Amino acid sequence: MTIDQLRIFLEVARQQHVTQAAAMLNLTQSTVSAAIKALETRHDVQLFNRLGRGIHLTREGEQFVALAEKVLASVRDAEQLLQDFGVGNAGRLKIFASQTVASVWLPQRLVQFHQHCPAISIGLEVSNTQNCVDAIIQGKADAAFIEASVNNAELCQIPVGLDQLVLLVGEQHHWSGTPPRGFGELFETGWILREAGSGTRATFEQKLRAEGYDPEQLDIFLELPSNESVCAAVEGSKLATVISKDVAQPYLSAGRMVAPPFDLPARPFHMIRHKDRHRSRALGLLEEFMAAKRSVTPPPAGGL
Repeated sequence: MTIDQLRIFLEVARQQHVTQAAAMLNLTQSTVSAAIKALETRHDVQLFNRLGRGIHLTREGEQFVALAEKVLASVRDAEQLLQDFGVGNAGRLKIFASQTVASVWLPQRLVQFHQHCPAISIGLEVSNTQNCVDAIIQGKADAAFIEASVNNAELCQIPVGLDQLVLLVGEQHHWSGTPPRGFGELFETGWILREAGSGTRATFEQKLRAEGYDPEQLDIFLELPSNESVCAAVEGSKLATVISKDVAQPYLSAGRMVAPPFDLPARPFHMIRHKDRHRSRALGLLEEFMAAKRSVTPPPAGGL
């Protein structure tokens, strides 16, 4: 078994398609197929079911995924450790970021970090908060930036910023003229919210529970996977949402939507990493830079 075979196996498992996995890995389809076949033959196990043009993990393959991810995470740690033995502030980091953080807070700071440490390159993947946490646990990312704190003893969480949630409605909604007087009234309208796993939604639901209400009782008409799609759907409707003030600001400034006065919480932005994995020199520099920027007031959000 080789590291390359493990990388190929995991990509095929993610794509559930040999041709697509080959394209992602910049390999030929025959090379990918041969690597999977060699892995299965060497250990006398079938990792995939091949049904027509489709390919799906067997039960044995599903169990092998988690172990393969841990092995590759250890390889990444070893590579970073060896890289740290060299000189200079160089390296490459793979980071994840939740959508709100990635769209309104993180980009300018990454540009500033690049100016500060130009020899460190960064690959960024955008997802929701839960997927960011999973990426750290599984060793797919060196660090992630999320919209709230999470209860996980494996993570080191560094506060790096602050964000304000707002209630947001279109001009057709009756709250655009008369805001709700309390949390009980939030259950008298329909909602468009981010998907489960989103930090924005999790913070809103935590606030409802703290006020003595069950978020499961909200009349949720639609769940959407991005801030932009939520705002676009709410704008021309009589439904409501809760979203980052910075995300809402362009719509508010243009007079396209209304943020009725309502007491919603501010929430911290955190940089997270795994406590037990090697913190490379490059990751340490990024962490120190972001922590130092925490005390600096970010520029006003004028767009996405």
